[in-house]
Amino acid sequence: MTLLKWLIGIGIFLLWMAWAGAFRLGDRDRGRLGPTLRLAGLLLGLLLFVLVLVLLSAVGQIPAGTRGVVLRFGAPTGRILPEGIYLITPLVESVVEMSVQTEAYEADAEAASNDLQVVHTKVTLNYALDPAQVVQVYRDLRRDYVHRIVRPAVQEAVKASTARFKAEELITRREAVKTAITDVLRARLATHGILVDTVSLTDFDFSEEFNKAIEAKVTATQLAFKAERDLQRVKLEAQQQIEKAKAEAEALRVQKQQVTAELVQLRRIEAQMRAIEKWDGRLPQVVTGSGPVPLLDVFRPEPQR
Repeated sequence: MTLLKWLIGIGIFLLWMAWAGAFRLGDRDRGRLGPTLRLAGLLLGLLLFVLVLVLLSAVGQIPAGTRGVVLRFGAPTGRILPEGIYLITPLVESVVEMSVQTEAYEADAEAASNDLQVVHTKVTLNYALDPAQVVQVYRDLRRDYVHRIVRPAVQEAVKASTARFKAEELITRREAVKTAITDVLRARLATHGILVDTVSLTDFDFSEEFNKAIEAKVTATQLAFKAERDLQRVKLEAQQQIEKAKAEAEALRVQKQQVTAELVQLRRIEAQMRAIEKWDGRLPQVVTGSGPVPLLDVFRPEPQR
């Protein structure tokens, strides 16, 4: 600010000298010194215009979402300007604006899995500059931190993390893969004043041969699962048949235990009664030893000889 004070002082002094000289001159002197006074006025106006420009260059505004890095003759001073109006020393200091908003970086990465399968993936990194370290970022990287740090860090993180998983695990353990990549990026970028917000894995793409192998394995797994279900169904049906046979055998056993001599005699009597009810009055011609004793019709007349 010392230079600004000197410029303001010189301008005020010249203005006073011009006014004092014009006031003390007579009419004849004014006519003779008219061109000189006009030149002095022109120079004074030019000086005032330069002073206004200098004053305007000393005042500025930092927009929202950015920080200002103060430079003195091009070298960072370590001073960080927050959002809002600022005042610096003109012609000596300048301000470089650094965005601290969240930015998105997309990249296509190629890596090898733990079982040596080539994997193509698309990674989206959301990051932002650390507001407290924008001076370090500008000193080390200027504004070229995306190409110099972010891009190679993403490629390295994908390769290092993908190599820890098998190709199938990249699909089945997607969240673990994303966490591994995020941890590597945070550790790498934090040393350069860059904060990692989130990492998104848009897609995994494998070779055509591997995709066919995955489809074949899925088909085999489905067939094996179906066969297992069919086997379980057959076992269940067989078990049901066994249980049914056991139940029938148990019922027969219970019935056999309940059979007594009196019950057998009663069943015989019931059978004879049903036979009597159905008998038509005629005796059978042949009687077996085990057959029932026929009833004799003693009232039927004996046939004549």
